[in-house]
Amino acid sequence: MVTMAKKKPRQRRSFTREFKAEVVGLVRQPGNTAASVARELELTETAVRKWVAQADVDEGRREGLTTDEREELAQLRRENRRLQQDVEILKRATAFFAKETR
Repeated sequence: MVTMAKKKPRQRRSFTREFKAEVVGLVRQPGNTAASVARELELTETAVRKWVAQADVDEGRREGLTTDEREELAQLRRENRRLQQDVEILKRATAFFAKETR
């Protein structure tokens, strides 16, 4: 039986805000498209399109959450998850010590 070799998943890359802004600027220049800029810089077209759309939101051209709002929301969700875990630990500790004192 012939098995197909599995492709290793591409390692996730991260880019600075400045780099994304430069890419968005390139896309907005006359004669450039998201696809051509993506090919040129060896990026995925989807990522470039998302960066352009997010830049439109940040600049007020589109409706949606700005980058700063997204970061704040993510931070608040992390904090909320941590606080929920703290409450759960306290509930278990209370139940444990209530059982011990009987």
